[in-house]
Amino acid sequence: MLRITNLRVPIDESTALAKLAAKRLKLPPQAVLEVVIVRKALDARRKNNINFVYSLDIRTAVPDGQVLSRLRGDKDVTVVSETAAEPLVQGSIPLEHRPVIVGFGPAGMLAALVLAKHGYRPLVLERGRDVDRRTQDISRFWQTGQFDAVSNVQFGEGGAGTFSDGKLTTRVHDPRMREVLELLVEAGAPPEIQYLHKPHIGTDKLREVVKNIRQRIIELGGQVEFESQVTAIKVKDGQLQAVFVNDSRPIPCQVALFGIGHSARDTYVMLQQAGVAMEAKPFAIGVRIEHPQQLIDQAQYGAAAGHPQLGAADYALVYHTKTSGRTAYSFCMCPGGVVVAAASEAGQVVTNGMSYYNRASGVANSALVVNVNPADYGENVLGGIEFQRRYEALAYQIAGQNYRAPVQTVGDFLAGTSGSREFLIEPSYKPGVKAVDLRQCLPEFVTAALAEALPDFGRKIRGFDHQGAVMTGVETRTSAPVRIIRSKEFCSVSTGGLYPIGEGAGYAGGIMSAALDGMNAAAAIIGHYKI
Repeated sequence: MLRITNLRVPIDESTALAKLAAKRLKLPPQAVLEVVIVRKALDARRKNNINFVYSLDIRTAVPDGQVLSRLRGDKDVTVVSETAAEPLVQGSIPLEHRPVIVGFGPAGMLAALVLAKHGYRPLVLERGRDVDRRTQDISRFWQTGQFDAVSNVQFGEGGAGTFSDGKLTTRVHDPRMREVLELLVEAGAPPEIQYLHKPHIGTDKLREVVKNIRQRIIELGGQVEFESQVTAIKVKDGQLQAVFVNDSRPIPCQVALFGIGHSARDTYVMLQQAGVAMEAKPFAIGVRIEHPQQLIDQAQYGAAAGHPQLGAADYALVYHTKTSGRTAYSFCMCPGGVVVAAASEAGQVVTNGMSYYNRASGVANSALVVNVNPADYGENVLGGIEFQRRYEALAYQIAGQNYRAPVQTVGDFLAGTSGSREFLIEPSYKPGVKAVDLRQCLPEFVTAALAEALPDFGRKIRGFDHQGAVMTGVETRTSAPVRIIRSKEFCSVSTGGLYPIGEGAGYAGGIMSAALDGMNAAAAIIGHYKI
């Protein structure tokens, strides 16, 4: 099979890819038997000449060597061969009890699926509720302000990613990445996620995907229990012996994978008290900023904004301050989405971004955050949690103590005033907002860095620093404030049999990297233990 790379196709081009591939290979159209899209990216650097850039695998009726001989010296046409994944081979240590998986987010979900496929019948313990009940609980919170500590944007089936934009981009390069995407497609994700440069699923489709993965795990002999929080562990001679559910029920186990997510603060405390080795790590906090999606589309695409082939535009912005050495940057950008209430503890306000598959809300939102280092909160292992809590509680207090969020226009923020409601676009956060001074609920070094960064962002994206652009506080859950220290074999360095995985363990940063981490940890367990 041949691979064509860097095949540039104008956004208005209607010719079938098979014909374009035939022309590129200097073959008649009927000689192209199969075309598989390997990658599809968008190049909008020149707004008067926007193109899709493809990598294609082509099977032809002409021998590959004969085609290549006519294209001698063309580095964008090569022969490609599929490499089969090496099968997992069970280890030699008998596994007396089924493996336990704590948390049913992306890491726990993919770990459970891999273990179930290989006959290990995992038991999944999820502190939150199933995704259907969870959706109802979250909707009630957004509409009425009735908070549920068990079932919310952070806790429940699918993890925090289920109520997000569902982005599947990652900087991790791993041969198993394609397998993760294939498993998601098998569970109902759109097939194009396997080749798009910036794939996303959207919260609506993710909810169905996670249910289908759960059902598959059960069909393969696994078990999934909801409202089952691991509240203690038993360790003897440095080896995990059991986990305890809901302060009472003991479950014996040799192996437990902890995919707890970055907001399981009580679980971090429990693990530290049990002697599990952890360390403080950097994270970031800030606000969410909203603009009309059309403004971002026009800034990114120019006259092509609104073209049916383009969809909602995204952006990525970074600014290194000249005064403090801090970095302000956009994070978790949601084209065509909304800002959502994402608290996981009572009396706190937390924001996140979410969108549906079609990204059609007309609102572009992103976190604008500034880096926080362990030195900022005293180097204490769990100091980052208290740091987050402090500003989440302040946001709750200044906005009315009813889960409304504090907001401020960019104009007010830069001028040092507050109270304006002349918004460029109505804030999308529910259950509502209150116009205040965001400096009351963020560290001074964060607001100073944002004030320095916003004019720079306005130069990069025209209108970004518009006076009426609305900022909503606070965004604090960018990543885990703690890392559970593990070995290269994915096992805790202090507690044998305890496998910290995913974002909550401090080893991932999004759906894909967390899922991949869970999958790789499951493979390590299979290679170590036998059933």
